[in-house]
Order: sequence, then C-alpha cells, then structure tokens
Amino acid sequence: MFAVCAALVAAGALGTAFAFTSVNDTHEVLVVANDIKRGETIDAGDLAVVRVSVDPALTPVPGSQKAQLEGSRAAVDLWAGTLLTEQAVTDSLVPGQGESLVGISLTPAQMPSEPLYSGDIVRIVTTPGDQGEVTDKEPVTIEATVVGVSRVEETGETVVDVSVPEREAADLAARAATGRVALVLDARER
Repeated sequence: MFAVCAALVAAGALGTAFAFTSVNDTHEVLVVANDIKRGETIDAGDLAVVRVSVDPALTPVPGSQKAQLEGSRAAVDLWAGTLLTEQAVTDSLVPGQGESLVGISLTPAQMPSEPLYSGDIVRIVTTPGDQGEVTDKEPVTIEATVVGVSRVEETGETVVDVSVPEREAADLAARAATGRVALVLDARER
C-alpha cells in the first residue's frame, strides 16, 4: 500500500512538473497592436512584443525582429491582437510600380494541367475566333508573371491573376474578356 501511495505521489509530482514547464515555455513574439491595411507601411507603434506559449504548428515572428520590420509593408490586412507571421509582411507590393494586375478566367482547355505557382512566367496567347479562323499572322502574345491562382467550382474555370507591364494591361484585359486566350507556361528553369 505504501509503494502504491509513493508511486501516485511521484506521478503527481511529474505531472505537475510537466504542466509547469509547458506553461512556462513561452517565447517573445510580435503581435499587431493597431489595425494595418494591406499595403500600408508598418510603423513602430503598430507592433508589440508579447510572451506566449507557441504551438509548433505556428510560425510567429520573434519579438527580437521588431526593429527590422518597421518600414516594411503589410502583405494582407492585419488586425489588432493577432500574431504576426512572416507571410503577413513584405518589402514589395503586388502589383509594383509600373505594373498592373489582370485576372484571366480560363477553362481547362485554355491552360496547362500542370499546377501554376506564384512567380511562374507565362505567356497569354490570343487564340482564333469562334469560326476557328487561322491566319498567317503570328498570334499576339503577352508575357506575364503569375501572382495567384483560384478555382471557381461552379463553372470549373480557373482564375489566374497575372502581373503585366502597365502599358499592356488594357490590351490583355480586353483580350481576356473575349475568352479567346490561352495560357502557356514557360520553362521554370532560369
């Protein structure tokens, strides 16, 4: 009986020690102190350092990086009280200076089946009209960089957001609106 009691006391002590170290295993991380809209510059007062117990699945920014992040921009809308992650901060905005973002809705037949990723270099090519007329002229192509990809479940189409030079954006948007375009994925090796 004495051995059972001693074992229970030892197990309780180990459980208490484990709980104490789990609770006290905190890290200094950055939290958003003020709402910051996407694209806005992050100022010194917009971030605060807090001590929290961090789940290994999370990747918050360490509190020691506060000074380094001042002057960068919010990549997404940031709300006061949320942990700051590395993905939420950027040094450059999309679209950048002199660039425009154009969304192109494509059917599976208008694009490769290979998944597209942000940063892929693609060409948007004008395709023949409804009658399938083929001419001797070279098709109009516009080089672009993929920024984002989303699938529209209701239609089965994929919307590809591409960044193009500002001077080509209106032409590309007009061509994309006709639905007579195809996307060509160029080599990923650079």
